[in-house]
Amino acid sequence: MATSKSRFLTAQWRNLVMLNYEVDPEILKPYLPAATEIDLWEGKALVSMVGFMFQDTRVLGIKWPFHVNFEEVNLRFYVRHFDGKEWKRGAVFVSEIVPKSVIVFIANNLYREHYRTLPMRHSITKQGPNHTQFLYEWKLKGKWNKLGATVRNSLTPIKAGSAEEFIFEHYWGYNRLTDYKTMQYQVEHIAWHIAEVTDFVFEADIKELYGDAFVPYLDKKPVSAFWANGSEIAVRIADKLLLDPVLPG
Repeated sequence: MATSKSRFLTAQWRNLVMLNYEVDPEILKPYLPAATEIDLWEGKALVSMVGFMFQDTRVLGIKWPFHVNFEEVNLRFYVRHFDGKEWKRGAVFVSEIVPKSVIVFIANNLYREHYRTLPMRHSITKQGPNHTQFLYEWKLKGKWNKLGATVRNSLTPIKAGSAEEFIFEHYWGYNRLTDYKTMQYQVEHIAWHIAEVTDFVFEADIKELYGDAFVPYLDKKPVSAFWANGSEIAVRIADKLLLDPVLPG
C-alpha cells in the first residue's frame, strides 16, 4: 500500500458502533465521486450509521486545545476505485457530526467533507457482568438523538470474507468535487477486533439530518449491527483524481 503522502491527521478511533442498512443505490448517486463505483455486499448497496470516539487527535502533529478528544457520528456508504493496477475499497461520507467547530472548518475546507457542529455527548455503561453499552448522542432542534449498541464483553478477530470485514476494512476515503474530479485520501490502521452486538438503538431526525431520500431506509431495523474496538489511525494528505470527460463527437 503506497504511503507517499505525509500524515495530515493522527488519532485513535475507539468503540465504533455501526448500524448497517440496505438502500436503493439510486439515492447514493448524487454523492458518488467520479472514478468510483458503488461497492456492493452480496449484491446489496449498504449505508452505515457510525458512532465512535476521536482520542489523542493531532493535526499536522499538533494537539489543538479542546479538540483532542470528542465524539463523531456519521452516515457513510461504500465505493471502490480502480487505479489501473488494483481496486481500492473506500468510504464516502454523506454527513458527519462532531461537537468541535475547528474540526468542521478544516475537514470541510481541506477535504471537502460534509461536517456539521452539534452539541454531543457519549456514555459507556456496564450492563451486568458480561455486557457493555456504548451510546453516542447529539442535540438537534432541542432534542437529543442517539445511536448506540450493547455488546458482549468478548473480543474476536474479524474473519476474512465476512460482512464485518466488508464494513470495517476500508483504507481509502473519497469525496465528490465535480462531475470529473474526486478527492482521495488514505486511511491507515491495524485490523480491529469485534464483539457481538446483542442490542442497539437509533433514534434520530432522519429527514433533517439526511433528507427525505434516506427516511424509508433508515427508519427501519438495520440488516446488521457491528461494534469494533478501534485503534490508532492516520489520515494521509489528500490528492485528486481526474476523470476525462467524454466530449461529444
